[in-house]
Amino acid sequence: MAECSGIDSNPSSHTMDKSITLPPDEIFRNLENAKRFAIDIGGSLTKLAYYSTVQHKVAKVRSFDHTAKEAASDKLYEISVQEEVTARLHFIKFENAYIETCLDFIKDHLVNTETKVIKATGGGAHKFKELIERKLGLKVDKEDEMTCLIKGCNFVLKNIPHEAFVYAKHADSEFRFQTTNPDIFPYLLVNIGSGVSIVKVEAEDKFERIGGSSIGGGTFWGLGALLTKTKRFDELLQLASKGQHTNVDMLVKDIYGGSYGCLGLTGDLIASSFGKSATADKGDFSKEDMAKSLLHMISNDIGQLACLYAKLHNLSRVYFGGFFIRGHPVTMHTITYSINFFTKGEVQALFLRHEGYLGAIGAFLKGAEEDNPNQYSWGENYAGSSGLMSVSPDMNPMQRARSGTFDMLEMDRLERQLVNLPLLQDPSSYIPDTVDLTEDALAREYWLYCFEEALDGVVKRAVASQPDMLEAALRAEKFRQKYRHKLQTLRHQPFAYGSLTVRSLLDTREHCLNEFNFPDPYSKIKQRENDVALKYYQKAVKSLEELSWEERQFALVRGVLAGNVFDWGAKAVSDKCLIPLCAQTDCVVFLSERPWLVDSYNQWLERMKGPPHKCALFFVDNSGVDIILGVMPFVRELLSRGTEVVLASNSGPALNDVTNGELQILTERIAAMDPVIQAGLRDDRLMLVQSGSSSPCLDLSRLDKVLAMVVRERQTDLVIIEGMGRAIHTNYYAMLSCESLKMAVIKNSWLADRLGGKLFSVVFKYEVPAGKPSQDCETSTPS
Repeated sequence: MAECSGIDSNPSSHTMDKSITLPPDEIFRNLENAKRFAIDIGGSLTKLAYYSTVQHKVAKVRSFDHTAKEAASDKLYEISVQEEVTARLHFIKFENAYIETCLDFIKDHLVNTETKVIKATGGGAHKFKELIERKLGLKVDKEDEMTCLIKGCNFVLKNIPHEAFVYAKHADSEFRFQTTNPDIFPYLLVNIGSGVSIVKVEAEDKFERIGGSSIGGGTFWGLGALLTKTKRFDELLQLASKGQHTNVDMLVKDIYGGSYGCLGLTGDLIASSFGKSATADKGDFSKEDMAKSLLHMISNDIGQLACLYAKLHNLSRVYFGGFFIRGHPVTMHTITYSINFFTKGEVQALFLRHEGYLGAIGAFLKGAEEDNPNQYSWGENYAGSSGLMSVSPDMNPMQRARSGTFDMLEMDRLERQLVNLPLLQDPSSYIPDTVDLTEDALAREYWLYCFEEALDGVVKRAVASQPDMLEAALRAEKFRQKYRHKLQTLRHQPFAYGSLTVRSLLDTREHCLNEFNFPDPYSKIKQRENDVALKYYQKAVKSLEELSWEERQFALVRGVLAGNVFDWGAKAVSDKCLIPLCAQTDCVVFLSERPWLVDSYNQWLERMKGPPHKCALFFVDNSGVDIILGVMPFVRELLSRGTEVVLASNSGPALNDVTNGELQILTERIAAMDPVIQAGLRDDRLMLVQSGSSSPCLDLSRLDKVLAMVVRERQTDLVIIEGMGRAIHTNYYAMLSCESLKMAVIKNSWLADRLGGKLFSVVFKYEVPAGKPSQDCETSTPS
C-alpha cells in the first residue's frame, strides 16, 4: 500500500495539493507503455485500469553443437539472458479527491497510447467526463455499470485463486479462502451500493437482475447521518464498531424474559430494530449504539433478501460486493451472521479480495475485446499488488483525507492457458497446499522467519548469477527491500494474497526476483550440476542392469529419492554439500533406512509385478543428479515395461528446478548414449511437456492446457509427483482418479519434526483410488 506524502494546505478540503508527488515506480507503473485505459468512478473512489507491455529479462538455454569445433567445450549448453515483452494489467484504486492530480500525472507520463478512447463506468463517469477528456485528450465511452460488474466478477473468479473468502470474525483465521472451482456458474451476486441489486449469473454473458431493494448502503449512510450527525461513511462504520446494539434494539428476551423455545428463537435474537427507543425512559442513546443498531438492521434485511432469492433460484454461491462492503470487517461480520441465521448454514456469504476493482476490470475487458483477453490465463503479480488489507474502522477519517491511500492490483498475462489436471478426483474440492499458514500461527511464524533468514543467501546468489552486470548489486538490494517488506506485511496480514502457504511465499519471492531482472539466479549452478551428472549416467545405468529385477526396482526408487536429496533450495543440504555431488551413491548416505516415514514400497513392488501402466505422467523436480541420475533411469525402466511416459517440467525457472528448455537438451544428450531413451523419443512414447508452472510447488488446478490434452489422449493411468515442494508442501492430500506415486525426502528439520520424522526422512506414498483393484496399502501417514 503506497501512500502519497504531503498535507493539504486546507485540511477541510478534498483536493490534492500539487506539491504531492506520485512516484511512477510505486503507483502508475509502466505508463510509458500503456495501450488502453478504463475507469470506474463511484461516489467516493476511482478505479483506474490500463494495459501495458512490460520488458523484462528471461534466461534462455541453447545447446552447443557437439559435432562442431565448439564441442571442445565441457559445457552441455550455453545460457543467455534475453529481453522479452509480456502483457500486464494494472488496476489502481484511489479516492475521488485525488482524481485531478492523478490525471495530471498520467498525462505527464503518458508517452504513447494506441487508443483514443477511455472506457468508463460507474456513477461518476458522467460527472467527471469533461475533466477526463480535457486532461487526457481521450474520448470517454460510457459502459453499462452492471455489465461491467459481472464481467469483472467472472474474470477474477476464473483467474485469481483464493479470490473468494468466508469471513469468520471469531475464528483463529478471520479469512477462509475458497478453492477455485473450474465451473463458476451459476452464482448470485448481491451488489450493495446506495441500494441493492441482486443478479443471477448463469454464463459469461448471461445474467439477469432478479431483484433488489431500496434499503442499502445509502440507507445506512443517510439514516446514520440523521441519527449521529456524522457525514462520513468510514466514520459511521467506526462508530458502529464501538457500539452495543442491545442498548437500542429490542431482543426476544426483552419481550418474553428469555428464549421463545416453541418457535426456535433464542433470547439474544433481535425482535425489533430500534425497539427500545420507543419505550425507554431515556431518549438519549449514544451515537455508537445507534450506528451499530442501524448496521444490524440493514445487514439483516439484505441477508434475508439474499437468502430468499438464493433458495428461490436454487443457488448455493452468493457473493457480496459494493461500496457498503469495501473490506470492512464489521460489515462483513454482520452480513455473514445474517446469512448463517436465515439459512442455518446452508448458504455461505462469500466476499471477494478484489471486489473494488470489478467494474474497472469489466470496463477494461469491454474495451479490449478485440484482443480476446479471455483466451488467456492471467496471474496476480505479487510483487506489484498491494494485497487485501484489513481496513480498520479505527483509522482516523481525517488521516485518510490528508494522506490519500492508493491500492494496487497487477496481473500478468501467462504464456500458456491454464486448466485443471483431468485426473483430479474432484476439482471443486482440490486444495493444492498441505498447510494453511493463515490458520497455523506456529507454522506461519517459523516459515516467515525461515524465508527472512534465507534472504541474504538469495541476494548473494542473484548477484553471483550476473557477474558481468555492474548494477546487479543495486538491483539485488532493491529486491531484498521489497521482499522483506512483503514478509513484514504478511506477518501482520497473513491473508493479504489469499491463503498464506509455503508455495505463496516461494512464488512471491520469484515474482520479486523477476521484478528486478533476476530471471534465473540458479542457472549457472544448474548448468554445472547437469554437466557433472551426465558424466555418470552410463555408469549408473550399467550398475542397475547388473542387478536382479527386484533389486533393481528398489535401487530405482532409492535413486530417485537420493537424487532429490541434493537441492540447493534446501538449507540442510546446501550447508552439507559445498561442492556438487559427483555420483548418485554419494546422495544415498543421507537417506533414512526402511521402514520410511511413509512407506508403501511393498505395495508398489507388487503393482510392478503386474501388467504395465498405459501411460505415466511424471512431474519432475531438480536439475542435475535428481533428473539425470534419479528420474531418467526410472523413466527408462517404465519405457522398457511398455509404459508411455510424459515428463512435465517447469515452463519457467524456479530455484534449481529443471525447466522444459533445459530438459529438452538433457534428454537429447541422454538419448545419444542410451538406446532405450532414444527409442522412446523416436517412437513418441517419451514426451516432454511444459507444466505451465514457474514455481517450486505444484498447483494441479493450473496446468498447461496442452499437458491436459496429452493426459487425456494418452489415457494416463499413473501420476508420479516428486520432491518436497510438489509432493509435501503441495499435493500431499491430493486425490486422483488414477494410481499415484508421491516421492520426497524431507530436507527441513522443522517440517520433519512436525510430521513425526527426522531430517532426511522419506515419504513414499503409493495410492490407488477407491473402487479400483489393488493390494491393500498399509501406509503410516503423518498426522
